[in-house]
Amino acid sequence: MYQQMIFVNLAVNDLDVAKKFFTELGYSINQQFTDETGSAVEISDTIVLMLLTKEKYAGFTHKTIVDPTTSSEVLLCLSAESREKVDELVERAIAAGGTEHGEKQDHGFMYGRAFDDLDGHTFEVAWVDPSTIQG
Repeated sequence: MYQQMIFVNLAVNDLDVAKKFFTELGYSINQQFTDETGSAVEISDTIVLMLLTKEKYAGFTHKTIVDPTTSSEVLLCLSAESREKVDELVERAIAAGGTEHGEKQDHGFMYGRAFDDLDGHTFEVAWVDPSTIQG
């Protein structure tokens, strides 16, 4: 059965530093889709983060590339299997040089935190109690 994927492309200041950051979070680099201008970070079987040099990224758009430390380009949200996994990923991001973004959000049935990576891209991490999801 076909499973749709998402490839999130992000412009980064230093590709090697960005790759190191995401591997420190526990993600792997797909060497088949990695060179000196870009790198595929496998978040899951269906989510791939494409870290691209600004020059490479510019080849895909005619728009201005924003500075994610001063402008919001996108908010990315990753699911987590538990509250503890939310905390674990955010703490790993902070230990790898990222910064916490905003305050913890605890709504009982939903819990989340967020971090900015080394380039300023914001990643939310959220857990939702599966018993509260209607399907």
